[in-house]
Amino acid sequence: MSAKKDCGNHGKCRRKLFRKIIACILVFLLIALITILLIWAILRPSKPRFILQDTTVYAFNASTPNFLTSSFQVTVSSRNPNDKIGIYYDRLNIYATYRNQQITLRTSIPPTYQGHKEINVWSPFIYGNMVPIAPYFSVALCSEQAAGSVSLMINIDGRVRWKVGTFISGGYHLYARCPAYITFGSKSNGVMVGENAVKFQFVTRCSVSV
Repeated sequence: MSAKKDCGNHGKCRRKLFRKIIACILVFLLIALITILLIWAILRPSKPRFILQDTTVYAFNASTPNFLTSSFQVTVSSRNPNDKIGIYYDRLNIYATYRNQQITLRTSIPPTYQGHKEINVWSPFIYGNMVPIAPYFSVALCSEQAAGSVSLMINIDGRVRWKVGTFISGGYHLYARCPAYITFGSKSNGVMVGENAVKFQFVTRCSVSV
């Protein structure tokens, strides 16, 4: 009878010990989570700032109805405005659109880490060969080109993570839109570089959402 009672008490002790261990782990995790959230709230990470510095046009041919062939080299800079937060750029793709229709292929920018207050500059090539465009857009594009000015949008689509000390956040979607105004003919304000390329200086601030 005594042996059975001892076994029963021993089982109860083990269950109590197990519950205490679980409770301690949960309290520790809760404290760690609250600490991370407090640090995050105090530091308040600001989204990176993108600037379109220039665009060099190597080809822009809309002579075939409903098709566009284009080739650009764009220079984009990104600045981390945070004092104590680093940014991991895990994925960045850059491409051009006309009236929200994509007109070039996506070009990938290599993943990189951006420290506090650092600036990164990229100069990728983006291009599209005989890209189909909607008939209405084709007519509008030809009209704008004939008038001497075409409004394009350089888009940056990617994924970023924040680094605070040793803590690294989960991934966040980043989207930047940079307006680029390309001029033609007598209204062109570009500079000839080489035989067929024209370089346009912008220093245009991009809208960024994270």
